[in-house]
Order: sequence, then C-alpha cells, then structure tokens
Amino acid sequence: MQKHVSRRTAMRRNVMAASCALAGVLALSVTAGGTAQASSSDPLRYVALGDSYSAGSGVLPVDTSNLLCLRSTANYPHVIADRTGARLKDVTCGAAETKDFTSSQYLGVPPQVNALGADTDLVTLTIGGNDNGTFINAITACGSAGLLTAGKGSPCKDLYGTTFTDQIEKNTYPALKSALRAVRAKAPNARVAVLGYPWITPEKADPSCYLKLPIAAGDVPYLRDVQTHLNAAVERASEETGAVFVDFSRVSDGHDACTPLGTRWIEPLLFGTSLVPVHPNALGERRMAEHTMEVLGLG
Repeated sequence: MQKHVSRRTAMRRNVMAASCALAGVLALSVTAGGTAQASSSDPLRYVALGDSYSAGSGVLPVDTSNLLCLRSTANYPHVIADRTGARLKDVTCGAAETKDFTSSQYLGVPPQVNALGADTDLVTLTIGGNDNGTFINAITACGSAGLLTAGKGSPCKDLYGTTFTDQIEKNTYPALKSALRAVRAKAPNARVAVLGYPWITPEKADPSCYLKLPIAAGDVPYLRDVQTHLNAAVERASEETGAVFVDFSRVSDGHDACTPLGTRWIEPLLFGTSLVPVHPNALGERRMAEHTMEVLGLG
C-alpha cells in the first residue's frame, strides 16, 4: 500500500514539474516576444491633431460633437482609423495655428496636446498654413489682385514680393519646431507623422481655371512657390524634432484646384463643391490618408 502511494505521489510531482517547466517556457516567450505580439493585436492608440486640412473642414458629414472646429467624420484621420482599426481621438480643428497646440483655440476647446499621453502610439497632424494667415492672406490678396488685372501679369508678386516666404522663415518655422517639441513631450512613445500640404495651384497658369481660381497668370507660380516654402519649413521642423514628414509634392501633382472634379483633391475658390473653398474635398482626404498609410507602412 505504501509503495502504491509513493508512485502516485511521484506522478503528481512529475506533472507539477512539467507544468512549471511549461509555464517557464511561456513566460520566457512572453518576455522575449510576447509583449510585442500582444501589443500588435491591440488597436493603435491614435491621436489626430492639426488644422482644417486635418479636420477635413467642408467635407460632409460634419462631426456635430464640436461645430466650432468644423471637423468632418470623413477626414483623413477617420479614414486611417477605419482602415487600420486604430482607436482614434480626433481633436483637429479648422483654423488652428501652431499656438493652439498648447493653448485653447476657442472657449471650451482644450489645447490640442492635452489629448496626448505616454500611451499614445500614433500622432498625425497638418499645421502651419494658418500661422501669419499665410494661406488665407496669400489666396485673398492674389485673388483680389488677379481680378483687378483681369488675370494679367503678376500683381500679387509685384506687391508682396517675399513677404509671405519671409514670414514663414521668421515666424512659422520656429513655431512649428516649438509645437512639435510639445507633441513629443506629451507623447514620448508615439510615432509622429507630419503631413505636408497638397498642391493648391498648378505649376503654370491654366486660362480655363481663371473663373474658379481668379489668380493672375504670373501669380500662379508665385503662390506655388509660397506653398513650396511652407512645406519645406514643415519638413525641416519635422526632421529636426524626430517626426516623419509625409511629402505630397509628387503624389498631389496634377490634383490641384484647377483640375476637374473627380481628379482634384483641392476645391477651387469659386464654383467648387465644398462648403469651404481651397481645402481638400472627400477624395483629397482619402488620398491624404492612403499616402500617409503608405509612408508609415500601415494598413
């Protein structure tokens, strides 16, 4: 009888030893690679920051949770989140400037970086175009000048010269670096992607576009040069703060506001289909999302 009990006891000990060994192997597996494996199956914690190009202002449907920001639920952050299964926190806001990352843009609208945290995995943003009123001032000024000269000459360039590009270098560029540092401080573990702005104007004037974008022929390349300077400043600030710059200079070429509906990503100043002119339409927001995903290796 005593001998039989000893065998049973020995069997139990063997089973327990085998279980402990298996548990140890599993623990080592988790330590070595299981954490990354588990986190890869969890949805990305994704925070979207930025201005109206990020918010998709003018694209339907509108996010009714905050009408002040004129944010769309079809903007590029939502497209990225839908296609990747990411858990999105969207605090993009139309008319946002770099200062609105760290201060309240509107009453009841917190600084955008408040949405970030140490657990944030991914951040996307488009910012800088509203600093100094670069986009609105340049488009308005050149549009008004183009109307006065019936599309002839380069009245905007003649009047403003390097004003816009000087402001970008002097004010926007350092403000971009400061804003991106604030993002990094709040989300030290996140991958930060900064999107450039898709082309608004073609390289050369298109006479057939004058009614939709009343810019004088000589000012079309002038405005393109202003946008080139802005994107270059965004790229430099991104690289110097450890962010990924998503360049649209090649992929958005031929999709500017002068191209036909169904081809263009940016709506014209007049006779467009969006509630907000000179901004991306739904196609533009989708293409911005797709190119960003391609650059980041998502999807």
